[in-house]
Amino acid sequence: MEKIKNIFCIEGFGADSNCYLFDDILIDTGTGIKKDYLYQKIKEANYSIDDISMIVNTHCHFDHVGGNYLFPNAKVLIHENDAESIRSGDLSSTAGFIFGESIRRNDVDIELKEGDKISNFEVLHTPGHTSGGISLWDGEILISGDTVFSNGGFGRIDIGGNSNDMAESIDRLSKLDVKYLLPGHGPWVNNGKRHIELARQMFQGY
Repeated sequence: MEKIKNIFCIEGFGADSNCYLFDDILIDTGTGIKKDYLYQKIKEANYSIDDISMIVNTHCHFDHVGGNYLFPNAKVLIHENDAESIRSGDLSSTAGFIFGESIRRNDVDIELKEGDKISNFEVLHTPGHTSGGISLWDGEILISGDTVFSNGGFGRIDIGGNSNDMAESIDRLSKLDVKYLLPGHGPWVNNGKRHIELARQMFQGY
């Protein structure tokens, strides 16, 4: 398992999102279907399940929030625009219909807003994939959820998304001097600014 600065990078298994672990915080939890895999990776990072006190979901889709139930003692944080989708468990807005599953944990403890702080990271509201999508930025590392991926990829906009929002979010992220890009799916990369600029160019032709 790769570590970037103090962040343990856990590759998504199958349909699971990538998960990122630092301090007592877990960014996204995958689908929760392959729980033994996630538990094992957390153990490899020398953490126990009880060490995790905070889950930050980058958005409300099942492949990022389905595993929240695996950490019953951790608080759940998600942007205010996506909080209701978690609480209602709506199969459409959570994309649960794609997986034939519904989320098992429906509580949200803290609704995030633009500018909130998560450890050394600032919450950036980056809608487009969903209305409440966020990225986390510390001046060097960008945890981008499903807004942008490596090699010019970007999130789909047909499940609660919006093309104008996505264009604005990608454009905003392209102005950051990103060294490490840690996306919701696929490989994490250095020289992240170049990958985001490629995503901006690709989305213009989408």
